Amino acid sequence: MTALSTMRTLTDAFPTPFAVIDARRTIVAANQAMRDVLGEDIVDRHYTRACRRPSILDAVERAFGVGATEEAEFSENIKGRTSHFKVICSPLEVEGRAHVSLSFEDVTSSREIRAMRSDFVANVSHELKTPITSILGFVETIQGPAANDEAARNRFLSLMAREAERMNRLVHDLLSLNRVEVDEKVRPMDRVALNALVSHTAEVLQPLAEARGISLKIELPDAPCHVTGHERQLVQVLRNLAENAIAYSPSGNEVRVRLTAPAYEVALHGNGVRLIIEDDGQGIDPVHIPRLTERFYRVDSHRSREVGGTGLGLAIVKHIITRHRGRLEIKSKLGIGSRFTAILPADTSAP
Repeated sequence: MTALSTMRTLTDAFPTPFAVIDARRTIVAANQAMRDVLGEDIVDRHYTRACRRPSILDAVERAFGVGATEEAEFSENIKGRTSHFKVICSPLEVEGRAHVSLSFEDVTSSREIRAMRSDFVANVSHELKTPITSILGFVETIQGPAANDEAARNRFLSLMAREAERMNRLVHDLLSLNRVEVDEKVRPMDRVALNALVSHTAEVLQPLAEARGISLKIELPDAPCHVTGHERQLVQVLRNLAENAIAYSPSGNEVRVRLTAPAYEVALHGNGVRLIIEDDGQGIDPVHIPRLTERFYRVDSHRSREVGGTGLGLAIVKHIITRHRGRLEIKSKLGIGSRFTAILPADTSAP
């Protein structure tokens, strides 16, 4: 076996895009992963014809020139998706001749995570800045024009308390989301009785529904339903969904909470139960539904803040249901209402 064939065999063994360029600047070996990025016919071609990106060309020439590893970055549209790569050019010697290895490291995921982190920080900053700005303005008014006006002071103190509570809800939801994300890959193993959970949670929410003029009704199966899960998190799912339905439904409407008996669920490839929250409210434009579970995504930002929403509730719900190996279905029609369904694997084992 010649040195060239050995080099090509070794190159094919690399799991990431990898190629070797000789002193004539010809690509003498490239694995399939590299050909997927630069093209199938790059072997035995001058590397400048296979790759015209200046950042890569400069890195290759520097590696040949200074005899040291050089790095660069570039982006490429592959199969309809933009991928980001880190380029590593390292000098090597084959049979006494200078060569440079060219390898690509896919950094798309890390780039996306970095962008998500940046967006998250920006969103949190914005969500906190608004109430803080309001509170500072109220404090300035109390210390100034309203210093001797007891009625005005009380009104502004009430507004400050409301804004402080808004920040408190945001911090609480941020901590909840963090806990759920940390534990998302760890499936909870407690046996939870859903009939009792739904009944108790509905009783807790009844005063909120009555205050808004909403009729809250529950429908339970005759037989007890159990799931393997985390009781407090399942309560959080029900509360978040039911509170949303109550908050966004006009006075005089009805919110229904239904629990179904275990039945085969195609999405779960096994038996599951459905926890359904329906309302006859204003509904949601279908264009928004795919993004409803994104952090801080709001259909109507003003209305959401008006009813005390943080923009994190549905993100928390989705993560909890995912942790329970379940599915979340959202159906809605403008002017008719919405239905949120949590499909959870049923625990049919004997107690």
